[in-house]
Amino acid sequence: MQALRRKGVDATLVVVERQKLHPEADRSLDRPTGFWGRQAVQWPEFVRLLPRTDVFHFYFGWTLVPRKLQWPLLKATRRKSVLHFLGSDIRGRSPDELAYARGADARIVGSYDALRWVPDAHVVPPGLDLRDYTPVPPEHRARPIVLHAPSSRGRKGTEHVVAACESLDVELDIVEGLRHDEARRHYERADIVVDQLNAGWYGIFALEAMALAKPVLSYLRPEAVEETERELGVEVPIVRVTKETLRERIAELVGDAERRRQIGAASRAYVEQVHDADKGADRLIAIYGSL
Repeated sequence: MQALRRKGVDATLVVVERQKLHPEADRSLDRPTGFWGRQAVQWPEFVRLLPRTDVFHFYFGWTLVPRKLQWPLLKATRRKSVLHFLGSDIRGRSPDELAYARGADARIVGSYDALRWVPDAHVVPPGLDLRDYTPVPPEHRARPIVLHAPSSRGRKGTEHVVAACESLDVELDIVEGLRHDEARRHYERADIVVDQLNAGWYGIFALEAMALAKPVLSYLRPEAVEETERELGVEVPIVRVTKETLRERIAELVGDAERRRQIGAASRAYVEQVHDADKGADRLIAIYGSL
């Protein structure tokens, strides 16, 4: 949002119940209860926004009013719409379950991996404001710190991370339940970061670690890596692992401090090229202009 504003776009962020996730939001709606509760809160907001908005950019499959009404109303009032998927909102869904997305004027996903669920989407990699991330390269220590920060232990494969580290001379730091600023302090201390072992692509946590110049290990679908490198002309620097190879890959990095720093430096360069928020804003503006 801030990147769009820096580009001269008059952008407003509206969320449902700000809590801790989006303190930067311009407006926060009360969390409604039940169908009619949602209508009582969200319809007035839609009516308020309609006269002053040219493009409605919806996230996570949500709309302000019911989808069957949202798309026709926007078309009737000559407003444009974008539906921006974030990953877990489409992963594993059938084409029928995602058919409602065709009502929007454009669809956006955050990776080439996600195109398997929304083939006609634009790809806009998630962005970070890199001014907030000063690189902290891995240290040359005898007992490296391996960090893992699961949002869900089951989905991220945490049991395999714990098992892989048990027989290695490392300090395992599992970060859970902390405020983001506290978690960031842990990220900055890490020498090796393990993202996830199931999803097939990386998320914001891995991006933050790479922005801090940390080597990241994650399970990535080979087809998605190939398409990303072909389309973007870059090499994805994440160390690819499976549950079976995780221990071996960690052990290699534990024994090679210089390699840790090399991968960390390549990771920071990759994020600067692919995930800089200002570059992402340029991609969004181009999509808005094409509607």
